[in-house]
Amino acid sequence: MRQVLRPVNILIPHGKFVSIIGPSGCGKSTLFNIVAGLLPPTSGDITIGEKSILGEKGYVGYMLQKDMLLPWRTIIDNIILGLEIKGVPKREARKQALPLMEKYGLSGFEKNYPCELSGGMRQRAALLRTLLYDREIILLDEPFGALDAQTRQSMQNWLLEIWEDFHKTVLFVTHDMDEAIYLSDIIYVFSGRPGYVKEKITVHLKRPRKQEDMLETDFWDLKQHLMGGMSDEKKEAYEVEYYEPKSVLAMQADRREEKHRRKQKKRDKGRTYPAWGRHPAVLGGKCTSGVVR
Repeated sequence: MRQVLRPVNILIPHGKFVSIIGPSGCGKSTLFNIVAGLLPPTSGDITIGEKSILGEKGYVGYMLQKDMLLPWRTIIDNIILGLEIKGVPKREARKQALPLMEKYGLSGFEKNYPCELSGGMRQRAALLRTLLYDREIILLDEPFGALDAQTRQSMQNWLLEIWEDFHKTVLFVTHDMDEAIYLSDIIYVFSGRPGYVKEKITVHLKRPRKQEDMLETDFWDLKQHLMGGMSDEKKEAYEVEYYEPKSVLAMQADRREEKHRRKQKKRDKGRTYPAWGRHPAVLGGKCTSGVVR
């Protein structure tokens, strides 16, 4: 069995935005799965205050790079999923979600399906779902990694707005140095596999932050410092090829989607429908998750 992480000691102050940056395969996603209670470590502990949460689920909100929206549910019903799991009645859950959707740019999309939204809008919905689960600690594993540069920049500002409103403690994984500096109070730099904390960097840029801050001398000095450390790690990483293990949640989502696609294909086999008889979500053959009315 190959070692993924060396002993790692990370202290996250309450209400702070903390980022982890490091080469692929250094164990960042593995660490998140341990914190979320999805994977057992071989040794060590995870604590919130004085309480150990090792191996226990439900103490953190967890959002992956993949939005994991359920294709057969509307956007509002995807957003309230965490509340429903906690036992909140659907009507009450929707009342809690609607003001957030209006405030954070999803008003008017309540009855749309995921396949009708852009990548950025889907990520907004996924993040609101994580927030409504209402945990003090939120894990964000490269949530904007699949977005284009312009959308990514917009989502970074949107995330900072939400973080300043809700005062959550955020642990954020990224490969983007600009993103790590722009968003964070503290950055932990991980080594190559087996990963460990190579350096802890405190970001002293004033808040609230704006895009123009990326042009400041302090920002560029910090980026150059990070680039120096990361270039050393990349050289080491190229010596042996590693693959970042897929998270447990991502694998479960892939299996659910594949199962849903097989069922839909079996139902639709040998059947034809006029265009007006299909749900908007399946027009054009772009989505297989709609239902026939």
